[in-house]
Parts: sequence; C-alpha cells; structure tokens
Amino acid sequence: MTGGGWADSLLLGGIVLLGSGVQWLTGMGFALVAVPALVLLLGPAEGVVLANCAAGVISVVGLAGGWRRVRLGAMVPLCAAAACTVPAGTWLARRLPEPALLACMGALVTVAVALVMRGAQVPALRGGGGAVAAGALGGFMNSAAGVGGPPVSLYAVNAGWTVREFVPNAQFYGVLVNAFSVAANGVPRLGPPVWALAVAGMVAGSLAGRALARWLPERRARLLVLGLALAGGVTTLGKGLWELR
Repeated sequence: MTGGGWADSLLLGGIVLLGSGVQWLTGMGFALVAVPALVLLLGPAEGVVLANCAAGVISVVGLAGGWRRVRLGAMVPLCAAAACTVPAGTWLARRLPEPALLACMGALVTVAVALVMRGAQVPALRGGGGAVAAGALGGFMNSAAGVGGPPVSLYAVNAGWTVREFVPNAQFYGVLVNAFSVAANGVPRLGPPVWALAVAGMVAGSLAGRALARWLPERRARLLVLGLALAGGVTTLGKGLWELR
C-alpha cells in the first residue's frame, strides 16, 4: 500500500484504532477484529504482517503492568512450540494463491471464534501436552493468518484460568509469537504517512478502550469483539471462495 490513496490510509488507521480499542477493552481481540479487514484492504501478506507488528506492540505495552502474573511454567512450552511452527505457517502462506489464502484465513478465524464463543472443552488442550498443542497451533495460525490467540484462549479455558490470570499470559504469548512471526514474515511495505496513521490508531484505540472499559460490562464487550471477528471471518471466507470460482 505504498501508493494507496488517503481514503485507504484513513480506513487502515480506523481498522487499527478499532482493533486496538477492543484489545484494551477485553484483553484480547486485536487480531480477530483487525486481520480480516486488513487482509481485505492490503492483501493477505501485508495485512498479516501489519497485524503481527501492531499486536506485538500492543502486547508489549499491556504486559508492562502485569508481567509479574505470567505463569512461566505454562508459557515456556506454549512459546517454544509456537517458535517451531511459525516457519511452517510462513511457508504455507507464501505458496498458496491469494484467493485460497483468503478462504483459509476466513475459515480459520470463523472456526476459531466459534470455538472460543462456545468455550469448548478439549481434553487434548490440558496439561503440558495441551500447552504444546495450543502453542504449536497458535504459532502456525499467527504467521499464516495473523490470528494466533484462539488456541491459547481455548487452552486457558481448559486449564480453568480466570480472566485476570489469562490476560497477562496472553500478552506474554503475544509479544513472543508476534516477534517470531515478524522475524519470519518481515515488516509491511507501507509509506511513512500510513505508518503514522497506524500508530495514531493504536494510541487512540488504547485511550478509547480504557475509557469504555469503565462502563461497558466485560461479558458484553467480549461478545462484541467475537461478533465483529465472526463477521470479518465470514466475509473474508466468502471473498476467497468467490475469487476461487
């Protein structure tokens, strides 16, 4: 999008603002909300790497106040497994034709959101083996589709974590898995004005999310995030399938 118009640039800033706002509001959701829209606007490759960069920065800032609550015993196998599968996700994303990649991304987001909404109980996602499985799937999905959080959310559900326990650990995972993904995928080729709008969107979104968190109940905010993510996933899946005809 180095030569994109101002309308596209402003739309990109708005998408980042929305994603950042819901991330600060609920502790999750940037990638779920922003990736489908960024992929439709920038294409799969650029959309995913921009989401990796932005989600990583947001996770770093969010972790600053909660790093003492990180469960390193659980997070080491999660993150180590993610590091092993990130290259596989990058490899696949670079070889699939764009319509097929759009369809795969849309399907991954849609299925992941549906499972998180159900709070699915998956015996395979319990204990040390569950941490490895969730981390491996999350790393693959993060580098291929920009959405690596749902497997970790499902692991937390099956481990019986509270929201207070989940948020700092999810942010710790987000810092590392997005760093791995950026190392594998590179950074998006955007002009300085577009980068400036993306940064402004992250800042404005964080301020808006913090303000809204004071009066919007957590459950309602979470449902809003998942509803937006589901709509985006279905739209991306539909576009990919339409272009595959």
